[in-house]
Amino acid sequence: MKDKYFDYTKEPGKTLDKLKQYKQDEPIISIIIPFYNDKEYITQSINSVLNQTFPLFEALIIDDGSTDKESINLLSKIEKMDNRIKVFHKKNEGLSATRDYGVSKASQCTKYLVFCDSDDLLDKTFIECAYWTLETNKEASWAYSDTVGFGNMEYLWNSWFDSKKLKKFNSLVATAMIRKEDFYEVNGYELREKAVNEDWNFWLKLISKEKFPVRMSFYGIWYRRKKEGELTKSRRNKDRALEIIKKTSSTIKKKVEAIQYPKQDYNWDGIIQSVPTIKVPKYNNKDNKINILMIIPWMITGGADKFNLDLISGLDKEKFSITILTTEPNIHNLRQKFETFATIYDLTSFIDQKYWISFIKYIIETNNINLIFNTNAKFGYSSLPYLKEEYPNIPIVDYIHMEEWYNRNGGYSRDSSMVASVIDKTLVCNKNSENILKEYFKRNQEELETVYIGVDEKEFEPSLYNKEELLKKYKINADGKYIISYICRIAEQKRPYLLLEIIKELKNTRKDFLLLVAGDGNLLNDIQVTAQEFKLMDNVKFLGNVTKTKEIYAISDLTINCSIKEGVALTSYESLAMGVPVVSSDVGGQKELINKDVGVIVPCIQKEKDIHIFKYTQEEIQNYVNAINKVLNNLETYKSKCRERIINGFTINHMINRMSTIFEEICMAPNKTKISNGQELKNNSEILKELINLNFMANSAEYNYLCNEYNKNFFEPNISKWARVKNTLWKIRLMENIY
Repeated sequence: MKDKYFDYTKEPGKTLDKLKQYKQDEPIISIIIPFYNDKEYITQSINSVLNQTFPLFEALIIDDGSTDKESINLLSKIEKMDNRIKVFHKKNEGLSATRDYGVSKASQCTKYLVFCDSDDLLDKTFIECAYWTLETNKEASWAYSDTVGFGNMEYLWNSWFDSKKLKKFNSLVATAMIRKEDFYEVNGYELREKAVNEDWNFWLKLISKEKFPVRMSFYGIWYRRKKEGELTKSRRNKDRALEIIKKTSSTIKKKVEAIQYPKQDYNWDGIIQSVPTIKVPKYNNKDNKINILMIIPWMITGGADKFNLDLISGLDKEKFSITILTTEPNIHNLRQKFETFATIYDLTSFIDQKYWISFIKYIIETNNINLIFNTNAKFGYSSLPYLKEEYPNIPIVDYIHMEEWYNRNGGYSRDSSMVASVIDKTLVCNKNSENILKEYFKRNQEELETVYIGVDEKEFEPSLYNKEELLKKYKINADGKYIISYICRIAEQKRPYLLLEIIKELKNTRKDFLLLVAGDGNLLNDIQVTAQEFKLMDNVKFLGNVTKTKEIYAISDLTINCSIKEGVALTSYESLAMGVPVVSSDVGGQKELINKDVGVIVPCIQKEKDIHIFKYTQEEIQNYVNAINKVLNNLETYKSKCRERIINGFTINHMINRMSTIFEEICMAPNKTKISNGQELKNNSEILKELINLNFMANSAEYNYLCNEYNKNFFEPNISKWARVKNTLWKIRLMENIY
């Protein structure tokens, strides 16, 4: 599968990161790297190894009788890069013999083996995540991850582990972390022939002993595809290779099931506070950076995620270091962008929920975390009291994007207020939300602050775009019509049915407009059908999901937002930056941004609790029609003030500067009351753990739904019909707010 969001140019190891100084200790992992005349790729491969977030390893490069002098000389230079690297030379025998030889040279103290070919690459968290997943899944023999194919071919490989299918088709690459004792139990690779699918045969040998793996669901392995690689050679030697595979397959008597993430695995078995067998690296922390632990649900295309990305990309890297934990299963199509500025651990992809707290404590201690920042993570909120009890001197900040009365009667505002006693400062994206926290949730005003999310005015610059060319690109024939754009997720919160009622009524008063609907979502198909029923297709064009939204603003005269709930909509910031006025419902902080000079605010008559009722009053519909007419009839006047509104106080730089100042001030002078509150919690650790238990169980159905949705995207045949039925029922429960 090739993913449009994935950037294959972001290969690990292109550069060598500045290595963190750690206290020397015995290695736990032996990384075996076979080498043969491969001077072109070995440096990048070694960089990807040295960049690992877990340092307790040895890297053994096994030269299989190279004949190229430049390659041999290069190995000598590489060996001097780091005292964990050792180079061994042997006569040429092929991959199997070279890997087995490498294991024979491994330190006796190491517990795990990692095989990585000299042209392949490791994501910088692969070793650490694989180590943790094997230490917390003691019965598993090896761990591997989803794979990126790159080089001569580009693809993403997400293969559901199936031992029965593995007997006929090799869905695994050679790179994995393996328990050394299990490697020895099957006598290693053993084969001494060349190019006979030795790695495939090795996996089958393990399965024949009823040993099974853990499949981690993040892209931890980069498998280089070359025109003349070992896979190609094995195909040329097909008959002999398959003869060996068939013989080994015949020894497999039982189907073996793997542990595969993400999965719903929590069943009240309790929070594990620490894993005694985990060896914690000790670093020499000499820098004076503020090390932030950021807890978020996921990394997808959305307003809150855009804020998170803008923030971490803008913070001064000389002052701040960021580690991000994600807590909800998703495809994370923005992960690579986040990884440019932070170290990422998707907890759902490699570790059971009962160990999450243990891993967080490990991250806090190994990364010298001195600020915890939670944004929109339900698990994060449930864990904050426990973390404050464990680390009372570490300040906690959270950011709330909006309150949702149809979601737990307040959503994240309620979650935040529930644990306000341990939060140093709560930040919100608009004054309305700040007032709600103060008046309704009785929060301390001194602990609240509004920080507008802002927009990059240099990126959203109208002069960069040619309207006529863009109209041709999107096959839009405006014919002198005004273009109204509706850019959002097509879901209940955005009230797309109300939009169609507005357009239907607007069409009765004027014909000189075209509505562009840019976005997708669960209601898109229904909305398209309704538009046809209303006979609106001459005035409405559905564009689907548009990644380059700037281009849509550039051809628009007006954007419309009829949401029932917002904080301050990102689309409103972007629209104004592009010089396009906005008509918006009076929700959240929309009127704090959209004043009378740049658009019109329309009263929101429908109640939030009625979000799933798609009937609207004629008054509300007509209010929008009047607002649209008002703007279109005075368009140039409105347009002239839009961009100025952003420049004067709503840019990303404003946001980043203020967030940076807040983080620095809080770290320099943590709230003493919060420290005292954390210390007083020391006698209540069991209750605090139970709060986390309750959160896991309360959200177990939703978590299971997200796991199955993720797996269904990649492994549709493996999701049972009944599982899909249960997922659908759960989705209905969510919509009806039964949960």
